[in-house]
Amino acid sequence: MAQKYRIYINEKVILLTESEPAKAESYEKLDAETFDLKIIYTWILARPNKLFYIRCNDAKIFLKSIIKSVTLIEAAGGLVVNPAGNFLFIYRNDKWDLPKGKIEKDEKTKEAAVREVEEECGIKVSKLKEKICKTYHVYINRGEVVLKKTHWFNMECKGKEKLKPQKEEGITDVRWFEKEHIEPIIDNTFPSILDVLHKEKLATNKLMPH
Repeated sequence: MAQKYRIYINEKVILLTESEPAKAESYEKLDAETFDLKIIYTWILARPNKLFYIRCNDAKIFLKSIIKSVTLIEAAGGLVVNPAGNFLFIYRNDKWDLPKGKIEKDEKTKEAAVREVEEECGIKVSKLKEKICKTYHVYINRGEVVLKKTHWFNMECKGKEKLKPQKEEGITDVRWFEKEHIEPIIDNTFPSILDVLHKEKLATNKLMPH
């Protein structure tokens, strides 16, 4: 099966694909030969279009070359469910989000995912389950173009603890949502979070670039 990857820049997406994307006419095509994320970052932000794609022979190899060309920050987080089947979300920067954070030096990815979820929400993760996916987004950090790669895991929580948002991380609310009532989140979250929700069939009404 052909590999595809999505790299997000704010609300915009660069699709790395080995075939023409569905509804290719909605996309702006970027040249694989001359692509340089550091140079193209501000250009993409200034474009009216939200969808871009790069056609490449091997999307995985192409993604690796992009990662080598910029500073990579690795993070980990989770989609937490309680015994009632409700999902845990945080509110930060005027958007709903999933708890996540930077992997510390010498820390294992899974350990970081659990630690960040517990710190940001004030809960205890009772079970770490399978990996959901990896997401990629680009931003400016201290004047430098940075690519953040986030590892996402399914988690369980007994759900008895009082939720406590980590205010020093800019989190103003932590809340459980019933599966049927997550539309407000889908309408006000980051595209990379939609990627995670889509994988878990929680945002099936939102079509992802493919």
